[in-house]
Amino acid sequence: MEGGVRIQETLRVKIGEAKHLPPSSSNVTSGLRDTYCSVALDQEQIFKTSLIERNLNPFYGEEFQCEIPRKFRFLKFYVHEKTVKQDKIIGNVVIKKEELHKYHGKDHWLPLHPVDALSEVQGKVHVELRLSECLDTRGSHMPSHRLSVRVVECSDLTVINGACNPYAEVTLTFGKMQKNVENKRTAVKKKTICPQFDETFFFDLKKKGQNHDRMTQYIVDDSTNAELSISLWHDDSRVSREVLGHMFPGAFLGEVKILLKDLDQTTAHNAWYFLSPRESSSKKHELGSLRLKISYTADHVFLSHYYNDLRNLLLKSPEVQPITSSAAYILGEVVEQRQEAAQPLVKVFLHHEKLVPLIEALSDWEISRISDPNTIFRGNTLASKCIDELMKVVGMHYLHDTLKAIIDEIFDDHLPCEVDPTRLSPSENLDNNINNLRGYIEKIIVAITQSALQCPTIMCQVFAVLKEIATKYFPENKAVRYQVVSGFIFLRFYAPAILGPKLFQLRQETPDQSTSRKLTLISKAVQSLGNLVSSKHASYGFKEDYMVPLFRSFSTEHHTAALRTFLDIVSTARTQSRTITTTIVLKEGMMTKRAQGRRRFGVKNFKRRYFCLTNQYLSYAKSKDDEPLCEIPVDEILAVETVEEESFKMKYMFQVVQPQRTLYIQANNCVEMKEWTDILSKICEMNENRLHFYHPAGFVNGHYLCCNATEQTVGGCAPVTSELPDIKVVIDPDLELERIHSLFLSNMEKLEKLQVEQKSKCDTCAELEVYSGTETPSKPPTAILEDTKTCFETLSEILACVISLEQEHKQYVKDKHRNTVYGSQETPIGDENYLLMSGHIQTKL
Repeated sequence: MEGGVRIQETLRVKIGEAKHLPPSSSNVTSGLRDTYCSVALDQEQIFKTSLIERNLNPFYGEEFQCEIPRKFRFLKFYVHEKTVKQDKIIGNVVIKKEELHKYHGKDHWLPLHPVDALSEVQGKVHVELRLSECLDTRGSHMPSHRLSVRVVECSDLTVINGACNPYAEVTLTFGKMQKNVENKRTAVKKKTICPQFDETFFFDLKKKGQNHDRMTQYIVDDSTNAELSISLWHDDSRVSREVLGHMFPGAFLGEVKILLKDLDQTTAHNAWYFLSPRESSSKKHELGSLRLKISYTADHVFLSHYYNDLRNLLLKSPEVQPITSSAAYILGEVVEQRQEAAQPLVKVFLHHEKLVPLIEALSDWEISRISDPNTIFRGNTLASKCIDELMKVVGMHYLHDTLKAIIDEIFDDHLPCEVDPTRLSPSENLDNNINNLRGYIEKIIVAITQSALQCPTIMCQVFAVLKEIATKYFPENKAVRYQVVSGFIFLRFYAPAILGPKLFQLRQETPDQSTSRKLTLISKAVQSLGNLVSSKHASYGFKEDYMVPLFRSFSTEHHTAALRTFLDIVSTARTQSRTITTTIVLKEGMMTKRAQGRRRFGVKNFKRRYFCLTNQYLSYAKSKDDEPLCEIPVDEILAVETVEEESFKMKYMFQVVQPQRTLYIQANNCVEMKEWTDILSKICEMNENRLHFYHPAGFVNGHYLCCNATEQTVGGCAPVTSELPDIKVVIDPDLELERIHSLFLSNMEKLEKLQVEQKSKCDTCAELEVYSGTETPSKPPTAILEDTKTCFETLSEILACVISLEQEHKQYVKDKHRNTVYGSQETPIGDENYLLMSGHIQTKL
């Protein structure tokens, strides 16, 4: 939060494929590699793909999406080679944060670059430079000057081989040929990425000119190329280097170079700098390229009252007649990808309990203009995209409850299911494969048909509206009542989830080739059954002939009847959902936990455990398939908060507070920590006994480090995050309204053009109304929308809202630049994103 403005950054990445990777030197026969790709914020890995074996042109085909929880400078993509001893990095793609907009929303082939220790740099250093007069030690009457360099501290340094023992070297280089060098170094600080050095070094400078205005007049000769370098090193006995004839251990961590001619002599220079990498001296080889599609957004979210006008304009859309003149419909028309408009619209209307009327109005308008019922919702209209988004937002738990156990079985079993005779292996039997595949399909159909009463209420309300509208416009077509519902719940919900379980969080890993083929065949069958249910004629509807024998092998009439009953139930409006009593897995994965300990004192070690969160309990076990070592009922989770890093000298720590003790957990990265704390916080908010205060530091050696309280169950000393003002934990309507504002803003040209067109049509209509002659005008107006006047009025309101909000954004940027000091810890020198926004370097510290 900065001055009442929240900055919400979102990243969506599609990793396509790599091509022309160099042959492996370890595999001399084929040169093929086993590779995977990873994504990192600076040096922190936040995602990696599945392994692709024996390929120099691997296709990864995976997507990743997250909210970015911290500041970053670079988005990096690495291609790794999997080896027996230690994975190797083939190359990487590095994109500066301020350049991400160049790649937004489109596929790009980007070349891979070599990676070494000299290029993998992060962190920043705080230095203070000062010039003062001193006595000439050689007896001269002319005053000498002394440059003092104080290395204060560093933060967020790179970890080398699991450790960081940093020290700093300060080097002054001068002379026309840059041959004169003075070098000094600090003491080593052990086991820290944020060392506090606070050491000062002095360099005597001899006066050579009469101009006292610039520090460069006091260097040893007449050159103006004097340069000060502060470099950071990790004290590593395995790496040695020679400095001024002496051998020093050290692995490079980064450096800062400062030209003395750029500094003002009259005042001390006190500033933070970003560390920079060194140019690699190794020869650059062709390492291939990587195909990426990157979408990065940074939304600046204001306080809620700033969005009142835009919110009210949008929420009245269902009542606008005709719906094509509403703000919601216009947004769907001007945005190139309607899904981008549907995502925030659904969340805003869902939050204000007006989503069903909006979908009803959009669907009624769309279906009323269709002559063939078989084409209902065939296009990617705003109505269909809103329903798709609704199912993703509210239907994920229902989907997991219905399908996850069967999807797990398909992944874990290795039964052959290929039914295409041309793709059978010599050891496979077609009849056995048909039986195996039919078994999976029957389990899924039974699971779906038995889940009708657990379908979320709002989905049922929407399906009931669709059925009513379709029946109204096609009363003679008895199948349309099923067709309009099955087209969504089977073809757009169940079938895609079966085909891509990772995208719907049904599995964490990408399926192998055999499993992927099984899922494809099952998804085809579910789609076909959905078509069969809504069809007046009994036809299988397969494009592939080899799928027909599969359906002939079991009773489709029995399944068809059951599925029609299911569609009747889920398309009946309800006022309350049936309580789901079955266990639903919400999130799972490996993390590191601190032993909860039964003793007051003593060493409590950290161990890797497999965590599983359901709607009933949080548990952990040694591995996924082992029995839980501990289960914590969700009603005993009283608070979920992060832990101060200094408590355990570990990053990404958070705590789960229970009545008698606190469980400390370390996530693998910042994105994972945010995902776990977000979902646990939502569960905690439903607990009537949740805490309002917590301890931000850990309980170590018998006391809390934050307040020194000695009882582990004593009340906290700081308000929990969910109690702080302006923090949204479930649906964030202000964020969604800001995204709608951004969509309108990026399409201002279209809005203005459309407004001009509507005004022109309004003027033409007015001329026709006052035309008093007896003859018909020879030139009638161009095609007029249903209500040109209403559309023009809505466009005017939209433009007024967008312009008003954009003025607030511009004022915020001006205020931020005015209050930001370039060279502070928050904005170190080298922050190119800041320089890009401001257009110039402002006054330094």
